[in-house]
Amino acid sequence: MAQRRLLEGLGVTVTEETAYRALLRHGPATLSELAVETGSSAAAIRRMLPRLEDLALCSRVAGRPLRVVATPPNIAVDILVARRQEEITHSRAAAALLATEVAERGGPHPEEVLEVVTGRDAVARRYLQLERNATQEMLVLVHPPYAVDISDDRENRQRAARQGALVTRGIYSPLAFEQPGMLDHTRRAVADGEQARLGQVPVKLAVADARTAILPLVSDEDRAVESALVVHPSALLDALVGLFETLWRASVPLRLVEETPGPEAWPQAPDTEVLTLLAAGMKDDAIARQLGLSPRTVQRRVQVLCEHLGARTRFHAGFLAAQNDLLAEGDGLR
Repeated sequence: MAQRRLLEGLGVTVTEETAYRALLRHGPATLSELAVETGSSAAAIRRMLPRLEDLALCSRVAGRPLRVVATPPNIAVDILVARRQEEITHSRAAAALLATEVAERGGPHPEEVLEVVTGRDAVARRYLQLERNATQEMLVLVHPPYAVDISDDRENRQRAARQGALVTRGIYSPLAFEQPGMLDHTRRAVADGEQARLGQVPVKLAVADARTAILPLVSDEDRAVESALVVHPSALLDALVGLFETLWRASVPLRLVEETPGPEAWPQAPDTEVLTLLAAGMKDDAIARQLGLSPRTVQRRVQVLCEHLGARTRFHAGFLAAQNDLLAEGDGLR
């Protein structure tokens, strides 16, 4: 059975770690004894010795023949970690200097701004990577088809655990709720802190921290996302963020957190959700599928809501509901 590597992340090769761990087990040893312990040759150990000493994994014992002793693990690892942290600090400083060279030449080249991702699995991985690395805000335009599986409970739990200080704002297309289970998925997301709205979504889009965006190369709601474009800081990225903010102002709040309103509150759930989906322009059949109701039941409720609001049509009812803040926070209608 292969020995588990413990020091790989600190710049120690497998042969160097093998020698160090053999020395820990044996205690002070000559090069020949260490060679026997590692299954190597004394000549190979002699060539490796300067590197082991440079890594502070061993030191020489006074006297002859030459013997070496392992550095205690807590001391050795502390030294390795300190060196690696110093290297990271230097690398970050180097990145800043390199960035100034990019700025001096007049900005990034197009191939540095745009990244093409091909393949359904690759697109899904890239989206999840972008989402997981976000630390401040995620902006999402939600429209089918979906790059990731919304029924993946493990990923959903991890997403909820990452929320913390991360702000997520999503605008959902009416077509987003054509997929079974999407309304329940969105309801959980809202319960976890997402700010959700309904509106017109011209293209699928996700933007992380206003620094990286991903969107499909081909817009086709009937086909899976096979290729995507990743956009890095640029005028194009600024335009995508501006598009989201414009759509956000024009959209209506989507309040799907389940609460029990008082007996005086109107409308009662699920009528609030019916009104919200009406405002988004969804048809009765689609509303029925998402709420688990029969189309006839939805039709009856829409009729009652229209009468209560004084609306001439179902679309007018949705408009009046949004105009009168029946879809927004407050009044027990979340």
